[in-house]
This record gives sequence, C-alpha cells and structure tokens, in this order.
Amino acid sequence: MTDQYEDNIDRIDDARPDVIKVSARSRSTAVAGAIAGVIREHRYAEVQAIGAGAVNQAVKAMAIARGYLERDELDIMFLPHFTEVDIDGQERTAVRFRVEIRPE
Repeated sequence: MTDQYEDNIDRIDDARPDVIKVSARSRSTAVAGAIAGVIREHRYAEVQAIGAGAVNQAVKAMAIARGYLERDELDIMFLPHFTEVDIDGQERTAVRFRVEIRPE
C-alpha cells in the first residue's frame, strides 16, 4: 500500500534508503547509528521489526538515535504502521516505523 505522502517523497528523492530491519538480537546502539546516518543523508528512514523483542530494540534504537541527532540540531519523530512481509513463503505482520525530522 502506497499513500500519497510516499508518492511525494518518491518525486523528491529518487534514491530511497533501504529499510533498516531490526531483530530481537540487534544491538540498539548499532541500529541507532544506522538510523542517524540514514536521517542525515535522506532526511527520513524506514525501520522494520517483527515480534515484541524486535519492536523493543527498534524503539530503543530510535530513542538513542534522537540523542545522536541532537548534535546536528535535528529532532526526530516516528510514525508506526503495520505491513505484511513474506518470509520464506509465509506472510508475517511487521511493525514499520517511518522516522522523520520533526518540523520546527
């Protein structure tokens, strides 16, 4: 499902960043660094997690990334939504977070 907002982003930024996939075993500081780097380069990021442990790590990483980006005077917010993903032929529900720079 593509919404109108994403269509506008496509026109602005042809080189879309990869989705940052988080597992329950992901190091939250490493994920935070990836989020901060993508935000600096593309002005938004997509973070995806499947399962409670992965969602926990993703949320911690976004909180840590917010601290990393303070140095650049950037404040971020995230918008969660559900999406269906195919893993080894099975459809799974993932939580995907769109991380954006907070408007001033």
